[in-house]
Amino acid sequence: MAVSALAAAPQAVNLLDAGSLLSAFGALGIAVVLFAETGLLVGFFLPGDSLLFTAGLLCVPGAHGPVHLSLPQVLIAAVVGALLGAQAGYWIGRRGGRTLLARSRSRKLHEGAERAEDLLNRYGYAKAIVLARFVPVVRTVLNPLAGALNVPARLFTLWQVIGGLIWTVGLVLAGYALGSSVPNIDRYLLPIVAVVVVISLLPLAVEVVRARSRRTSEDGSR
Repeated sequence: MAVSALAAAPQAVNLLDAGSLLSAFGALGIAVVLFAETGLLVGFFLPGDSLLFTAGLLCVPGAHGPVHLSLPQVLIAAVVGALLGAQAGYWIGRRGGRTLLARSRSRKLHEGAERAEDLLNRYGYAKAIVLARFVPVVRTVLNPLAGALNVPARLFTLWQVIGGLIWTVGLVLAGYALGSSVPNIDRYLLPIVAVVVVISLLPLAVEVVRARSRRTSEDGSR
């Protein structure tokens, strides 16, 4: 009796594991995670890129992953979560984003805010808002930061929708296309997700290296 009850007990959900999240919550989990990652300053640690790509893989007919998902449902959930999250983050920033950032003790969050502001200054509002979607942590803090910097609401909404659609639909369909073209792709789910995570972190690593190089150059010129 005790053994069967233990076997039937649900496993704990790992918020950092895309497969665990999808297995537990399905398409609804995608919407919630993307809303938190792009709209709430507490969601910077969530696996947006790997979640979208893995969801696309699990939509392939005949895939034997932890759960089978519906492609239309995944696309709708991803788009809704990402777009509403970004818009919520923007309005949070309008009402006190700088204050919320100042109260946070997370060094990673503050570094992300610096990179987000650098993107806005270097590329301009439109390009930065789109590019931020593809950079972990930066996509979490740029939306509130855009609100705090009083980026025009119509301009922000236009470009966050464009960036959000490219990011969500692109990654989901990339996962679906790979799963459809490679037989038994689900056997290699963990290594593929690991590769996606590494690739998604590359822009962040590049920005960190550039920032350190600029600081070194500035220190050397003094």
